[in-house]
Amino acid sequence: MKRRTLVSLITIFLIVLVCVVVFERDIPSATVDAKYSNAQSKFLLTEDGSRIHYRDQGNISGTPIVLIHGAMASLHTWEPWVRILDQKYRIITLDLPAHGLTGQVKSARYGDGAFISAINSVTEHVGIEKFILGGNSMGGGATWQYTLEHPEKVIAMILVDSVPPGNWSNSEPETDRGPGPLAFRLLQQNWFRAIAAYIDPWPLVGQGLRSAYNNSPVVNDQLAARYYELIMRKGTRSAILGGGKPSTRATNQLSDLNSLQQPTLIMWGAQDSIISVSTALLFEENIPNTMTIIYDDLGHIPMEEDPERSAADVRMFLNSLEK
Repeated sequence: MKRRTLVSLITIFLIVLVCVVVFERDIPSATVDAKYSNAQSKFLLTEDGSRIHYRDQGNISGTPIVLIHGAMASLHTWEPWVRILDQKYRIITLDLPAHGLTGQVKSARYGDGAFISAINSVTEHVGIEKFILGGNSMGGGATWQYTLEHPEKVIAMILVDSVPPGNWSNSEPETDRGPGPLAFRLLQQNWFRAIAAYIDPWPLVGQGLRSAYNNSPVVNDQLAARYYELIMRKGTRSAILGGGKPSTRATNQLSDLNSLQQPTLIMWGAQDSIISVSTALLFEENIPNTMTIIYDDLGHIPMEEDPERSAADVRMFLNSLEK
């Protein structure tokens, strides 16, 4: 018993020491908002007093495309596609609760249900009843989950390196793809979650981006600063922790997605270190009407790693819907 007590005291001391050494304060919201909003940024005030950051860009008369970012990311991840596709399509992007300039919300709800609610709130606010819905990683999970709940609203889906249902097998990262972002693994540990809201995440941001983006040259100081400063926006670290432990699978346990009759484009980087490319084949097997594109040289974020090539494939898919 004494030994156990001593170990506990030492552990507490080390945690406190780490917090003191690497403590970093939040960045004021106004400072971050001023840097990462632009003329296209809009803020929707919800009934509970929270606000959602979104952008409604492109051809107002075009087919609407709603795009949802992944974990720790923001709507900025879609800007390369917006610049390529906005002549023909109306493109709506948003920051999910606990992310981007939405950040902490009054309800303190940050799970799958909150994401679906945010998508619903924004699409209803901008007045679109039917749209193409796409998402990357966690946002891909929000995409198919939203479509299960609101199939009448979704014309087609775009799943980019998407998280699968929680009970699918063969969806763990392959060992030859590297260990993936260290932050995701640390956030699975209770001891780390106890201090994560106080410590400086800068070293983890750099490692995580290099891993997720397959060491792409797009990972530069500007990109790292964007992720870092949005995470450090006042209240966001606590909100991220409030969303539960990050996972490469959705909490939704449904494995039978064959009720989703919408045409679906599955896009995947074969070098994805977070969600194995084998998961693309599982989506292909379980969703009836799919087109699958695998990028041999890309990682987890194809729309930023190679915007031109990936956007061209999106355009090809969307053109096929018009025939």
